[in-house]
Amino acid sequence: QVQLVESGGGMVQAGGSLRLSCAASGRAFSNYAMGWFRQAPGKNREFVASISWSGSETYHAESVKGRFTISRDNGKNTVYLQMDSLKVEDTAVYYCAQSRTPYSKGAFADFGSWGRGTQVTVSS
Repeated sequence: QVQLVESGGGMVQAGGSLRLSCAASGRAFSNYAMGWFRQAPGKNREFVASISWSGSETYHAESVKGRFTISRDNGKNTVYLQMDSLKVEDTAVYYCAQSRTPYSKGAFADFGSWGRGTQVTVSS
């Protein structure tokens, strides 16, 4: 079993930036794809970005493409989400998740372990 702990959330003005981190412990981090998801109040959890076990493949939701970038450091057992040009509609709780497979394009069924989330609030 893996433990995932997100950090880096907070409040920022529209147009600003934040970098989220997710530290993993337990299950072999470098063997599996990782992902970021988010859930806004009253909405379903949605895919944001995923990255393959080596970092060679990344996928980003259309809503964040060009603004958010997922990356990982297997030596530090950490995955990151760099968020630039933030918009009010990016406000949500952001969750880190570990896939059951080395590659994932972000399907919910791929992910078996989840963090507790970190709040991101973007003000106008």
